[in-house]
Amino acid sequence: MEENRPKRMAIIASQGTLDWAYPPFILASTAAAMNMEVTIFFTFYGLTLLKKKVKGKVAPQTNPAMPMRMPFGPNWFQKLTWPIPNVIMGNVPFFENMATGLMKKTFKNKKVMSIEELRQMCLDLNVKMVGCQMTMDVFGFKKEEFIDGVDIGGAATFLNFASDADIQLFV
Repeated sequence: MEENRPKRMAIIASQGTLDWAYPPFILASTAAAMNMEVTIFFTFYGLTLLKKKVKGKVAPQTNPAMPMRMPFGPNWFQKLTWPIPNVIMGNVPFFENMATGLMKKTFKNKKVMSIEELRQMCLDLNVKMVGCQMTMDVFGFKKEEFIDGVDIGGAATFLNFASDADIQLFV
């Protein structure tokens, strides 16, 4: 590592669900605020996080560690845990929509920024965002569908940066 350059963080974002959208943007904005040079490579389902409107949902049936607490109502009600097996959660109609709504409401109540706000903060802090060209081709996305400020490149584009990064993360 050169002594005169800032530390570098390379992040691969491969998930597009709401709960998986937060980590790359939180980590990137924090690192950039700490004067690190940051690049996020958005591939596969993570590429949807670059769309102008993020439509990520929470998929509780795929995350067995997700606590089933109801984050609204009186305090005693919020503390209740609902032990619902994952196999049931995946088969209950509209459960994903309910879980997504509850998570968004909880984040808003806790004054957590939205994905769009965190993403803009990253851009304002000069985080480089690279959309995977191969994934765009596979899913039929066009660059015009993405927010301004996104670069398009392949794995080699990202690996060029990541090979010299101090921190590499796959989230």
